Amino acid sequence: MAVAGVICEWNPFHLGHGALLRRIRTCLGEGTAIVCVMSGNYVQRGVPALFDKFTRARAAVECGASLVLELPLTCAVSSAEGFAGGGVAVLDRLGVVDTLCFGSESGDLRAIQNVAEVLCGGAYDAVLRRFLEGGGSYAACRQAAVRTLAGGDADRLSDPNDNLGVEYCKALLRRESAIHPLAFRRPGGYHDERPDSENPSATAVRGLIERGEDWRPYVPEAAAAVFAGAPRYRLEAGERAMLAVLRSLPDEAFAALPGSAEGLGNKLRRACRAQASVAAILSSVKSKRYAHARLRRMLLCAYLGLTAAD
Repeated sequence: MAVAGVICEWNPFHLGHGALLRRIRTCLGEGTAIVCVMSGNYVQRGVPALFDKFTRARAAVECGASLVLELPLTCAVSSAEGFAGGGVAVLDRLGVVDTLCFGSESGDLRAIQNVAEVLCGGAYDAVLRRFLEGGGSYAACRQAAVRTLAGGDADRLSDPNDNLGVEYCKALLRRESAIHPLAFRRPGGYHDERPDSENPSATAVRGLIERGEDWRPYVPEAAAAVFAGAPRYRLEAGERAMLAVLRSLPDEAFAALPGSAEGLGNKLRRACRAQASVAAILSSVKSKRYAHARLRRMLLCAYLGLTAAD
């Protein structure tokens, strides 16, 4: 029997996720066991999941997952590299998973693996440093360095789930894992604000739920039954509590945050003590060099008491 692994958030589980599970079994065999490593109550964007981890895990099992394990919090609120590395580590340590399956914009596993090999290679760091000295953002310099070494395959870094696939393959290479990656092309945008009837995005489905619009057509019936009536969570609902904690943290707590290098921890500390909302804090610290998601993760880590050492 094949055992497939999926690293996920299921925030929330929708028709596209159900289609992925079916495609895995079509490809690997109907008897394939699917082990999901899912983020818990907080997700990689640095916000609470819309539904708690037990509700989301139950929805996944009702819709075809064999087992749902929790991705450790320190990985769930990390960069794409940390998120992927944590998920791969869990699957690899189980000792039974033979295939890591993921959706991507291109479905081009050859290109994804080539980029991963370049990023793990000895020439990459020197080329990246050369581009960083020019003053560009890290993401742009990273892609430019990979383009120098891998040509057009560097385009795989432009799309979020191709990029995540690269990180999965990097993690497998670095662990010298026996797990094989398998990419499934998924049409449609992963972050579309309006849902597509056949390939909705989690962003679009969350938007419908938060606006009180009809979301059920985009979610499998079994998942909709689990989500109906379940508590929903938003960062804004706990904003006052979050601000109270952030304003009371000592200076050294900001210095200990993951990603606090280059004075970013100090900028965040000053903003937390001067601004009246989370949105204002993020806006005052945001720059070309630092993405909103990274800053949200730092704020969440500060609130939860997570450090770089963690």
